[in-house]
Amino acid sequence: MTDTFLPQKGNYRKLIAFQKAQCIYDITYYFAHKYLVKGDRTIDQMVQAARSGRQNIAEGSAAAATSAETEIKLINVARASLQELLLDYEDFLRVRNLCIWDVNSEKAIVTRRVCAGNNDSAFYIEKIKERSAETIANIAITLIHQTDVFLRKLLDRLQNDFLRNGGIKEQMYRARTEYRSQNKKYSSR
Repeated sequence: MTDTFLPQKGNYRKLIAFQKAQCIYDITYYFAHKYLVKGDRTIDQMVQAARSGRQNIAEGSAAAATSAETEIKLINVARASLQELLLDYEDFLRVRNLCIWDVNSEKAIVTRRVCAGNNDSAFYIEKIKERSAETIANIAITLIHQTDVFLRKLLDRLQNDFLRNGGIKEQMYRARTEYRSQNKKYSSR
């Protein structure tokens, strides 16, 4: 018999997408407060978009035990928030005539490799202090793209899990039916 219809979920801190989103938040907080003019609404918008990306991964993961629908919706909200942030970084670079690195440039290739191997905010906070606004923005852009890949993979897995196992109501029904079939005396009441 299935021990529970409420699977243990919610360990979002182990998700690479969450770890990368944490890095994005910390970089964005630093970046917005260092390179944008105090009073610029973009500071709050960028920080909130980065925060929303991170928070919605955590909230979706926490809701997973009882609502696949909520989990999927919140992971999509995280993706949307990070896409909004991506546009802010691209806008920052474009309006200041700074470079958005070509995906095939040496800088972009090296940055992708470094970002793929580092999911710890402390690493980035130390390294970005030595970098220009252009470089920090491109690092953030790289991390946003990498996080988006992990979020899309997570959504694919969640979709497959739902198709395989159903939602909470279906799991509750299966668990109760299984329990009754194994405990006949209760099913005759």
